[in-house]
Amino acid sequence: MFGKIVSWIDDRIPMTRVWNMHIAQYPAPKNFNFWYFFGSLAMLVLVNQILTGIWLTMNFVPSSEGAFASVEYIMRDVEYGWLLRYLHSTGASAFFIVVYMHMFRGMIYGSYQKPRELLWLFGMFIFLALMAEAFMGYLLPWGQMSFWGAQVIISLFGAIPVIGDDLTLWIRGDYVISGATLNRFFALHVIALPLVIVILVFLHIVALHEVGSNNPEGIEIKRKKGSVAEEDKPKFKFHEYYTDKKDIVDAIPFHPYYTVKDIVGVVGFLILFCWVVFFMPAMNGFFLEAPNFEAANPLKTPEHIFPVWYFTPFYAILRAIPDKLIGVAAMGASIVVLALLPWIDRGRVKSVRYRCGFHKWNIAGFVVTFVLLGWVGATPQTDMKTIISQICTVTYFMFFVLLFVYSKNEKTKPLPERLTK
Repeated sequence: MFGKIVSWIDDRIPMTRVWNMHIAQYPAPKNFNFWYFFGSLAMLVLVNQILTGIWLTMNFVPSSEGAFASVEYIMRDVEYGWLLRYLHSTGASAFFIVVYMHMFRGMIYGSYQKPRELLWLFGMFIFLALMAEAFMGYLLPWGQMSFWGAQVIISLFGAIPVIGDDLTLWIRGDYVISGATLNRFFALHVIALPLVIVILVFLHIVALHEVGSNNPEGIEIKRKKGSVAEEDKPKFKFHEYYTDKKDIVDAIPFHPYYTVKDIVGVVGFLILFCWVVFFMPAMNGFFLEAPNFEAANPLKTPEHIFPVWYFTPFYAILRAIPDKLIGVAAMGASIVVLALLPWIDRGRVKSVRYRCGFHKWNIAGFVVTFVLLGWVGATPQTDMKTIISQICTVTYFMFFVLLFVYSKNEKTKPLPERLTK
């Protein structure tokens, strides 16, 4: 009976074929390692955010008079409301941790290089949409840091010449941060941006499965000697796998091999995630800031105003430059250069395993710089921290400048003929 139902559905929509193409028989390189957990974990956290967000909206009041009180009502009176709220707030930080690790993996293994440029761009669009989604959601609890953080960030648009003031007014929906701002942010956070993110994730996966997954070796999956498409590797499409899969070597079906492996990653992730949710949901003020447990008060400015930790590296770049317009431009450029990596890196080798020693040091310096910027942006500003943020801003952009210069004539190690480990 089940087989007949499946056959009936398959005659009307290619359910089984899509399942086989994108999951069951998708040819994944056989040497995926720890770094490849984060793609599936990002999907897991996305589902968590959507489901918990739906349940939270059932009791949330999107108005300046009722928002803070409704959050308190969810925390104290709704059955398991506190759990839903902490799953959602911790999930926001977990989402960025997973996405940053996923992006770092793409950087060290060159997953942005040809033919995966569009795949990287879709990923960057997801990152931008995720930042917008997090910013919109950050205002909704209507706490002190939510209110004043939004005030600072929205005011940055006023630095844009000619249209700045009108754009700021349009974003706020009022002359000040008010219930109108909260209402439109709620609509964008709950409906528009999640829809955009889901569409972009779908396109990201389609683009991935069209060109195939990269791997730690940074080489493409090979054809068996003598196969028809052996000499036509640049034109090889992964959907051909379903007609002549016997010709492909060094690939294994995604299911059951990587579905089982991903379950192990999910279990490990959920242990850490649940520990934070149940024992340390505020994470010493990094996930939920203390001022946000006070209702928004336009007449009382917090002693220190800074965004949530996942925005702080870019916020530190903004604060490093005294001129507001140049600071905003530098902050925007810090994200744009990441999106341009496929064209900045002119190297012939993808994986860091086979690139020169200077490239490894350059990536290590970028990681240290990014962490330092995050720390500086999340703490009260002092003269010393301003100097550190200025130095780190320079070294952040120098990573891309140096990469563009040395990658063209970089001395690399010989690539293996086959996938190893």
